[in-house]
Amino acid sequence: MRTALPVVLALCAALSNALATVLQRKAALTVPRSPGLRAGLMLDLLRRPVWLAGMLAVIAAAVCQAAALATGPLTVVQPLFVLELPLTLVAAAVLLHRRLPGRGWLAVGTVVAGLAVALAAASPTGNRTDVPPDRWIPALAVCSGTVVVLALAALRRPEGRARAACLGAATAIGYAMTAALMKSSTHALDERGLLGFLSAWQTYAFAATGVCALFLLENAMQAGPLVASQPALTLGDAAVSLVLGITLYEEAVRAGWWLVPQLCGVALIVAGVVTLARTPLARTLVAQDRQEQRGVVPAGRQEPPPVSGGDQT
Repeated sequence: MRTALPVVLALCAALSNALATVLQRKAALTVPRSPGLRAGLMLDLLRRPVWLAGMLAVIAAAVCQAAALATGPLTVVQPLFVLELPLTLVAAAVLLHRRLPGRGWLAVGTVVAGLAVALAAASPTGNRTDVPPDRWIPALAVCSGTVVVLALAALRRPEGRARAACLGAATAIGYAMTAALMKSSTHALDERGLLGFLSAWQTYAFAATGVCALFLLENAMQAGPLVASQPALTLGDAAVSLVLGITLYEEAVRAGWWLVPQLCGVALIVAGVVTLARTPLARTLVAQDRQEQRGVVPAGRQEPPPVSGGDQT
């Protein structure tokens, strides 16, 4: 099957991103907090080994994602990143020595089933590689403008779920743009070699949008709970990527009565994500880390053992 390879590569990228999210979040919660978007945040994080480990996972995810986009449609590859949320919570349960309850595992299965139903019903087709400038310009303008609006909206809100959700949604658009540009630049690498890759404007555009998305992600992880930013990130990435795949690369999904199972699949995904957001692990992940960062342990609860050596730096 033609889509087998990009699907496997995309799943590897999603798993690597999930590990990166947990590691980077732990690092982000150990640096000084700020009410604004603080540029010095990146310098602080560079001194945290756990953040560097997270960056290695980011690199692995980028390599897998680039290979997946080079071999498959954007509308197939990017929706698979919906799995990042369940994978992130599973990774958090392992790395934090916690237990994901039975309903959490059921929610993970629900997300997986919903994604399978939605993709099977949509059956994305098409794998165009060349996109004319008259399509890139309005797409990038709309996406960039929306990111700016979301970032400004986040700055007007206090620290918490709303702010994290706004920054998570902005990050999602940034990641979708990065993926769309990356697909074009990997085609240049395949067709014209390294010189073609380095001479393509998409290469520098996806690098720039990727850095901006990473910056927004780090601030989203400090702004509020993981369950506020991560659903906006994963679901938003899939939705925007679907639109970009159709408008830029002329990819197609089945319409007509096929929309019914597609919507059912989306409903299962949303239900699974909402359930995961309500699990005890998801609700306490950030709050407990903040208490431990201040050296406060609630009465009647023993201080948990350290997760890793990097956490104690």
